[in-house]
Amino acid sequence: MRGSELFRHSMDLMLAKDIQSWLDLWAEDGVMEFPFAPPGWPTRLEGRSAIADYMRDYPDHIDLHEIQFLHLHQTTDPDTVVAETRGLGRILATGAPFDMTYIVVATTRDGLFTGYRDYWSPLAVEQPGVRFVR
Repeated sequence: MRGSELFRHSMDLMLAKDIQSWLDLWAEDGVMEFPFAPPGWPTRLEGRSAIADYMRDYPDHIDLHEIQFLHLHQTTDPDTVVAETRGLGRILATGAPFDMTYIVVATTRDGLFTGYRDYWSPLAVEQPGVRFVR
């Protein structure tokens, strides 16, 4: 699976709340980065196990029920994709709406994610009652 196919499949798994299968899409040495993470939040996760620790409880916090749009931009390298996406759902602890737009730059090798720079907005975590995974 090349970059765009892998990313599209990963979004299907997130909607299905199948975090283990989502984690199986990662290389052992994969790196997930959050360049705009606010203070106290991780900016870099190194290795599949660190990514698993971070993502394991995601469905316990966020009920993601729709990917409103997914625009994939192919680069000159078929193993690198730039994705624009918007996820909708609700925050389980408060019932508040979840509405997050993401830009992700993902790199792959042998059909697995090796890099994932997630440019989500830290302003969303400043809203009262919003609790994300961290």
